[in-house]
Amino acid sequence: MPPGLSAASPQIELFADLYELRMARAYHELGMQAEAVFSLFVRRLPPTRNYLLACGVEDLLDTLAALRFRTDSLDYLRSLGEFPEAFLNWLAGFRFSGALHAMPEGTPVFAEEPLLEVVAPIAAAQMIETLAMNVVGLQTTLASKASRVVTAAAGRPVVDFGSRRAQGIDAAVAGSRAFHIAGVAATSDLLAGARYGIPVAGTMAHSFVQAFDSEAEAFRAFARLHPETVLLVDTYDTAEGVRRVVALARELGDAFRIRGVRLDSGDLLALAREARAILDAAGLRQVQIFASGGLDEGRISALLEAGAPIDAFGVGTEMSVSGDAPALDLAYKLTSYAGIGRTKLSSGKRILPGRKQVFRRIEDGLAADDAIARGEERLAGRPLLQPVMRDGRRLRARPSLGAARDLAAAEL
Repeated sequence: MPPGLSAASPQIELFADLYELRMARAYHELGMQAEAVFSLFVRRLPPTRNYLLACGVEDLLDTLAALRFRTDSLDYLRSLGEFPEAFLNWLAGFRFSGALHAMPEGTPVFAEEPLLEVVAPIAAAQMIETLAMNVVGLQTTLASKASRVVTAAAGRPVVDFGSRRAQGIDAAVAGSRAFHIAGVAATSDLLAGARYGIPVAGTMAHSFVQAFDSEAEAFRAFARLHPETVLLVDTYDTAEGVRRVVALARELGDAFRIRGVRLDSGDLLALAREARAILDAAGLRQVQIFASGGLDEGRISALLEAGAPIDAFGVGTEMSVSGDAPALDLAYKLTSYAGIGRTKLSSGKRILPGRKQVFRRIEDGLAADDAIARGEERLAGRPLLQPVMRDGRRLRARPSLGAARDLAAAEL
């Protein structure tokens, strides 16, 4: 299995910025061991987002619970020539012993609301900054984009086609997980399917059709081996491709079990209408139309608003890189040390001091508003930050992906 961002990844303990280890050394040598609180939050939403979908905390918990500084990592730090043996010995025995309070995966969140808060000795809390921001930030970014795509599809299945253009293997696999929590039905990526139990789906590529002397021959061969597949009909001429599917249906008779045709280029609205008309005229109303090719939530909405007879969508690049909002204004900031609230006054980068809780008030079955409160306050509504780790150990077994997916659907 390729290395990924997980507890088993080689030297995952070094997935940190140098300054975090420098500060940890300073805390260690200065005897600063008091409890600190760090909040992970988004300062402001991107212009094309009116909510985010919290995601990634379960992967973070697994990694923190297993975090160890192995010999090769300590040797590398020693080679930098700035970390004394006393500090390296401390790292050799390091185990994350802190507590985490987090939004459950699938929870809609807004600006300045903590996605999670870390409560730990200050050196330990500081050292996991990069890890926490990357794991939670990436999956929250991608789940939030996928949620928009799923909403645009208005109940029609969406399949993740984006692994090949994601920003690396880790992002592709973690993205498939985030997409599924957000409501995406399946992924084309087998590694994501194997790692997370996500349903996998796929059709065929143009290269398969091109490899045969005729499109009809390619369809016939593929249908023989994969009788319930979806056939890609736009390698040469889309309408003719659909007609060849009709001809195949006549040839196979009761043995014809093709589930759909895929349109991957051109004027998808016009081609979907033409394909639907050809299929219906041949009595193939059960054959669905699957669309892909440069889709995002805007194009999907426009197609459906225009009445496109499309039954499902494959979405790739725009979802896998969150093209319109590829990064969040994410921050991981100290809000308390030694029992005293801490803040900073930098322009445009304020920090709300102290431990916090977020209360969501429900009216008539719908969320009415959120309030960011101090950790010890009890306001009207449901508290969103939940304890998920204490003394470096999970407080519950890792929930199923289906449970997070169901929560996201219900909360939205």
